[in-house]
Amino acid sequence: MNKLALSLLAAAWLVTPGAAFAQALHFHQEFSSQPAILVDDDKVQCPSAAYTTIQAAVNAASAGDRIHVCPGTYPEQITINKPLTIDADNGVWVVPAAMTGNTTDIVAGDSLAVAISVQNAEDVNIDGLIVDGANNGLTACAPRLIGILYQNASGRVTHNAVRNFNLGSAMNGCQSGNGIEVETGTDGNSLVEISDNSVQNYQKNGITGNETGTEVDLDGNTVTGVGPTTGAAQNGVQVGYGAAGRVRNNTITDNIYSVCTATTCDTNGAGILIYDSNGIDIKNNSVGSNQVGIYVGGNQSRITGNSVFNSVVLIGVALMGDQNEVTNNSITHSDQIGVYVQGNSNQIHTNKITDAQVGIYKVTGQTGNSLSGNTFFATMATVQDPAKLPKLGVVPSH
Repeated sequence: MNKLALSLLAAAWLVTPGAAFAQALHFHQEFSSQPAILVDDDKVQCPSAAYTTIQAAVNAASAGDRIHVCPGTYPEQITINKPLTIDADNGVWVVPAAMTGNTTDIVAGDSLAVAISVQNAEDVNIDGLIVDGANNGLTACAPRLIGILYQNASGRVTHNAVRNFNLGSAMNGCQSGNGIEVETGTDGNSLVEISDNSVQNYQKNGITGNETGTEVDLDGNTVTGVGPTTGAAQNGVQVGYGAAGRVRNNTITDNIYSVCTATTCDTNGAGILIYDSNGIDIKNNSVGSNQVGIYVGGNQSRITGNSVFNSVVLIGVALMGDQNEVTNNSITHSDQIGVYVQGNSNQIHTNKITDAQVGIYKVTGQTGNSLSGNTFFATMATVQDPAKLPKLGVVPSH
């Protein structure tokens, strides 16, 4: 199933927005307020530790327990299926070796090799780990590789470094290698706060929230792609397929599919990709050196106060739906277009657009779009008729 395929030429957005995420999360207790089960790989730093592997501590823990991990190297895949908090000292390195499939994708049914897999549990909190896929050992596109995965599960993912979830240059075209992912099955629920993490050197997506029933709150993360690549076209953040939530205060850079050029661009990399989801709040992010900075394929989303810069080949902000708001953004150096509009009754107000071939590009036949208070600097044209630009197409591969 090609979950990331999309086009700037035609789309239908029919998904009902999720409930307000801010009222759904209740994960703000201090991790240090409860006694901990200690884990230490060699019992040097914590001689009283009861366990030498994280999985052994998880298996022994009761619902609601806190597991504290002492500095060391933990070459294991971890599965969690009960409410727990796992927090760590500095220097905790979870680096699974010879990874194998340990769960399946809820929708597609394909095998997944996951470093930390959270299944069918609420209040699972993961804090302060280095989760590293460098020794994954996979030699084929399947199973698909993921760092941290929540499936029909809820909790917090905070202050972690999630890195190197890729298959290496020999298999960089595989549609595999996500840093953090949240997904939900039919009649399920996944409410996950993902904040203040570093996610880098992924192969496909940095942070992903997919499917109806998923709500993600992404706040303060730094998500860094590999830069120009001829392998899988990367996306920094994806919220799609009916998922809901917020994307705020993140820094998202370097998602560039180098095959995409001004004359040929069948596939691209996006900083923030909203696909077939509605009502997403995208606020105060710094989004740079991607081919499309922010792509909104859906309705009633709010894109406010973002800094979008250096959109290579393509577009700063692309709208592919109705009743979206693009306000008070700074959009600097878009190789083609600052704001692309294909949809109806969108509001594009008080944005500052600098250094673009065209400031705002409106597709013929759309109605009710409102433009006011936008300022333009060093653009070849401010608001442009589409007949004067070449055909645009953006189709990320999966």
